[in-house]
Amino acid sequence: MEDILKTRQFESLIFELRGYKVMIDADLAALYETETKKLKQQVKRNADRFPGDFAFELSAEEKDQLVTNCDRLIKLKHSSVNPLAFTEQGVAMLSSVLRSPKAVKINIEIMRAFVYYRQILLQNQDLYKRISKLDEKINNVFQHLLNKPEQRKIEKEPIGYKIKTKKKH
Repeated sequence: MEDILKTRQFESLIFELRGYKVMIDADLAALYETETKKLKQQVKRNADRFPGDFAFELSAEEKDQLVTNCDRLIKLKHSSVNPLAFTEQGVAMLSSVLRSPKAVKINIEIMRAFVYYRQILLQNQDLYKRISKLDEKINNVFQHLLNKPEQRKIEKEPIGYKIKTKKKH
């Protein structure tokens, strides 16, 4: 149960940028109980371990958007350096660069958070597909009903008494 609680805490630290699910260097540094500057130094020293699909620097616009949408990252607003974003693979690679026992434990929990996040997305996609199929069926039924000509015409009998008229000879 404790792992699930930790996973849900980490889940709020995952963002979507450039089509990737990522975590920001400031959040990771806080989790690893180190300075962001030191974390970035380790990444630069081991740049060959962090290709573009593992880690990338945010543009100024991306940074502004992130700061606008996330109050806890307000410190980044006045930073002259753009943050790094780490994908799931990049976070996993950090454990080989940051070798402390704390880093290993944190990485395990972060990996669980990414897995949990991915499961939620898959469940939502499945639900979306089911709703789309149901919507399509309903639309087909409505189209069929709208395009169907009236099959039977009911002749209405007059209401009331019938008065017989006498024939005149």
